[in-house]
Amino acid sequence: MKLTLGFSPCPNDTFMFDALVHHKIDTEGLEFEVVLEDVETLNLMALEKTLDVTKLSFNAFLYACSDYILLQSGSALGKNCGPLVISKSGNSILDTSTVAIPGKYTTANSLFKLAFPNCNNTTEMVFSDIENAVLHDEVDAGVIIHENRFTYEQKGLHKVIDLGEYWESETKLPIPLGGIAISRTFSTEVQQKVQRVLKRSIEYAFQNPQSSEVYVCKYAQEMSYEVMQKHIHLYVNEYSVSLGEQGRKAIVYLFNRNNISAENIFVEL
Repeated sequence: MKLTLGFSPCPNDTFMFDALVHHKIDTEGLEFEVVLEDVETLNLMALEKTLDVTKLSFNAFLYACSDYILLQSGSALGKNCGPLVISKSGNSILDTSTVAIPGKYTTANSLFKLAFPNCNNTTEMVFSDIENAVLHDEVDAGVIIHENRFTYEQKGLHKVIDLGEYWESETKLPIPLGGIAISRTFSTEVQQKVQRVLKRSIEYAFQNPQSSEVYVCKYAQEMSYEVMQKHIHLYVNEYSVSLGEQGRKAIVYLFNRNNISAENIFVEL
């Protein structure tokens, strides 16, 4: 069976998926046609039901959960790993501030709205363009994700607030950033098979961390090796291997907060 599989070119995803893509593990007869896209593009593709299996923001999953069900391996959750709001001065965000966000359906945008419910003057940008937009005064501030949390200070920008810390102080739960979901059109047997294969790929990556370096570096663009490693260590953790009770609680909380039923949103282990 061949499935389309969407994930981002960011180091955390290429690190996790390398063994699966390059047949370094038993894929139980599954073949994957890989689609590499920015996370907001993947969010939009999920809303269009384009892919069989896909990475998506948990905020987007709120809108796509009738068509997709969440795998319990492959997620990005954790502590001290949330999006940051940055500006040139580090001053507080005003209701009239213009703020760049990395996409309407990103969890970053959801967390921003949670912290600044009255700031509605946002503009969508590809996440990698936000730092420069702030630097060139195209916007007053920006919500940054991925490797930009390791580079903004080098460009003379300042943190206004860590949205992850805000979430943790409000909920006492890990920050649910993104996950891997599979179409509900597949049988439970296929869903669980994909879940097993993905978990196996992540476990292989942890056991053989150098094995994925060629694949990770191929898509890391101009990212330094140090930043690439920091990116992986921050976003790939025990919740990536398996959500566990705390991971599931964080996602259920997000659903409940948005008044959406959290019934039958996880593939059973």
